[in-house]
Amino acid sequence: MRLLYPDIEPYADHFLSMPANKGEVVHQLYVEECGNPEGVPVVFLHGGPGSGCRASHRCYFNPEFYRIILLDQRGCGRSKPYACLENNNTDYLIDDLEQIRDRLNIDRWVVFGGSWGATLALVYAEHYPERVQAMILRGVFLGRQQDIDWVYSDGGAANVFPEAWKQLMSVLTDDEQLMPLKSLYALLVGTDDVRRSQALQAFNQWEQQIVTLREGSFSLTEVLAETLSEVMISEPYEGAAAIIQLYYSLELCFIEHKPILSSIDKIRQIPTHIVHGRYDMVCPLKQPWALSQAWPEASLTVLPLAGHSAGEASMVDALVKITDSVGSDLSGSSF
Repeated sequence: MRLLYPDIEPYADHFLSMPANKGEVVHQLYVEECGNPEGVPVVFLHGGPGSGCRASHRCYFNPEFYRIILLDQRGCGRSKPYACLENNNTDYLIDDLEQIRDRLNIDRWVVFGGSWGATLALVYAEHYPERVQAMILRGVFLGRQQDIDWVYSDGGAANVFPEAWKQLMSVLTDDEQLMPLKSLYALLVGTDDVRRSQALQAFNQWEQQIVTLREGSFSLTEVLAETLSEVMISEPYEGAAAIIQLYYSLELCFIEHKPILSSIDKIRQIPTHIVHGRYDMVCPLKQPWALSQAWPEASLTVLPLAGHSAGEASMVDALVKITDSVGSDLSGSSF
C-alpha cells in the first residue's frame, strides 16, 4: 500500500497578477513550485470551487521526478482579493492556467485534479490540448445540472443520508426549501448574521457527512479539507469557500453552453487516468462512467471500498502509483 510522499516545502512561491481589462478586478494568484525544478511539470488543481491548495497536495508526487506546481484559484486560499466573485468564472480560471504555464516557462505539463479540480482539468484540456502531456483525475465531477442536483436537492445523496438532509433543510423555511441551493447562497451572502451562521454550520455538516465512506478514518481537519468546498479552518472570511462553491453551482460551473462530454474528441489523444470510489456520494460513479463510455481510451479505475475523499488509504495508494507510473514514462527513468 503506497503512502503520500514526505512533506516538502516550496523552493519558490509567487503572487502573479492576472491580466485585466479596464475596470476589472486584478486578481493576484498564489503559485508555488516544489520538487525538482528540472523535473516533469505537473499542476495540481484543487477542489471546491472555493478551497485552496494545502501542504498535503504536494505529496502525491515524487519530488525527485516532478516539478510540482500548486495554485490557489481566484478568490481562494492565499490569492487576492480573497473571496472575490468579480471576474471569477471558469473562463477566467482557464486563462489563468495558461498565464501561469507561460510565465513559468513550461511548454507542456501533466494536469492533476480532483472533484471540481477534475472539472477544471477537463475544460482546460479541451481548450488547450496541445499543452497537456497527461491527466490524472480523481472523483470526476461533470458540472451538469443533474450532477449539482445530486448534492443540493432531495433526489440524490439525500436519499442515502435522509437524516443529514433533514438537518440541512431545517435551517430553511418551507418556501426556501423549494430552491435549496439558491436559498443557502442567499443566506450565506445575506445580512442576517444568526441565519447566516446557522446555514453555514448546516452546510458544512452536510458535506462532512457525504464526503467519506468510513466514519472515524480521518481527523475532523482532514474530513473538512476533503469536502466539496474544502473549508479551511483558518479561513479569513468565514463561509467564503462555501459562497464561491454555491456561486459556481448556481451558474452550472459556467460550462452549460459547452458540456464536457461534447468535446471529448479534442482530448482523446491525451493519456488520462481516472480514479473513482465506487461509493462516492458527492460525485456518483455514474459521472466517470459516462466520461469513460464517451472516451474509452482513458483508463478508469474504480476503487471498491472508497468514497470521495482523496485522503482515504486506497485512494492515496492508487493515485501515488499512477503519478509514479506517469512520471516514470515521461522522464524516462525508473522509480
